[in-house]
Amino acid sequence: MLFNSEIFILLFLPCSLGVYYALSRHVEWRLWALVIASLIFYSYWDIRFLPILLGSTIGNWLIVQVYARLRHYHWLPLAGVLFNVGVIALFKYADFLASTAAVIGGWGHKPISALLPLGISFFTFQHISYQMDLRRAAQRGEPFMVHGFRDYILFVAFFPHLISGPIVRHNEIIHQFHRNPMRPGLSERLSRGGVMFLAGLSKKVLIADSAARMATPLFTRVLDGGVLNLGEAWLAMHAYLLQLYFDFSGYTDMAIGMALMFGFVIPFNFDRPHMAASIQDFWRRWHITLSRFMRDYVYIPLGGNRGGVLYQARNMFLTMLVGGLWHGANWTYVAWGAMHGAGVAANILWRRKGYAMPALLGWACMTLFIGLTWILFRTESFTATWSIYRSLAGGNGVGGAVIGVTTNYLVLAAGTLAALYGPASQTAILERLRPWRPAGLLAGALAVFLVLLIGGGLQSEFIYFQF
Repeated sequence: MLFNSEIFILLFLPCSLGVYYALSRHVEWRLWALVIASLIFYSYWDIRFLPILLGSTIGNWLIVQVYARLRHYHWLPLAGVLFNVGVIALFKYADFLASTAAVIGGWGHKPISALLPLGISFFTFQHISYQMDLRRAAQRGEPFMVHGFRDYILFVAFFPHLISGPIVRHNEIIHQFHRNPMRPGLSERLSRGGVMFLAGLSKKVLIADSAARMATPLFTRVLDGGVLNLGEAWLAMHAYLLQLYFDFSGYTDMAIGMALMFGFVIPFNFDRPHMAASIQDFWRRWHITLSRFMRDYVYIPLGGNRGGVLYQARNMFLTMLVGGLWHGANWTYVAWGAMHGAGVAANILWRRKGYAMPALLGWACMTLFIGLTWILFRTESFTATWSIYRSLAGGNGVGGAVIGVTTNYLVLAAGTLAALYGPASQTAILERLRPWRPAGLLAGALAVFLVLLIGGGLQSEFIYFQF
């Protein structure tokens, strides 16, 4: 059930909100209703996913319950982390590891074709963060809250963030479950959340999907063995950069907006990343909750900034390598992580040496680097990626690109301007937007227009679903 589908927008979301607020006076009923809605949402994709989500959640919750009674067993949360790593390794990386071992060992390999549960990378990271936070609190002698099963499963499975984040921590949302949904500010939460959802839907339908219609045929040609000329290669890279940004940013806006409609505030995930002037700054702005997770649970345990600049650069490189592998079970993702790790490490060494770079040049270098590395994401093929790199340098012909209908020019221009100069949607809508009746009418008209477009077949999965 896609966020950008008619069944979700016209049926599932209104019914979920209606039932939730109808039960607002009964804490137990309304929260269980939200749990059931989230499980129905997840099962709609493939009922076979549900036992994996439930088994993972029950396993983690039981480990925490045991640890709450045996707090001197500090290995229990680490066992929980290993349990989660094992789950994700089994379903996401088993075939990748087996095929790699087969290549190294020189024996044959038949693909395992294991079921890959949707969103497993995201909800597994939430389990890991909970286990590690409890362990650290216990080691510091601080009190920590052990939540009941209903609150814990809702923290993990709450449908707005279940499939593609943001990656939410337990102490950011669970305490909000018990707030009265009818408390003062209800109309503002519903209206701001609705506008936020609409902004994300607009990003997805009007920009991301339109950019995809330019990028997909070009990438498909290369993957089928063809080549691109100079203009086509640059168009493919730029269109995919816009597609990926507005696809994932749009999903996140919709998730944050829906959570607010239920009365919950979840973390921001984007802060105008394409306005960054360095690769290090880019990762402070792009997918903020993932960067935060990697910092707190990979980079810092590796040693963080301790031990000098070379150790810091090494730790950052290894962290980005793990981040690359998290995105997918393919050597192209490992290479992508290594490239970003090397870029961030070089950025650290550059700054520690006291060197400076004009902001505009830094932005240009960062943008080119990001665009080049995203190609690995799209192709998942070193051969195809190298072919596009050759085309970008003019090695496959110096021709122009046929961009298609006039609206494609408008999409490229609007998307580029919005990515470079537009405000962060979370800040603009949740903090700066002021009540204005004509704006409400325009939002309603835009919602009708987008639903009609979706009904006409303009809907597609979000890119980060594959991760």
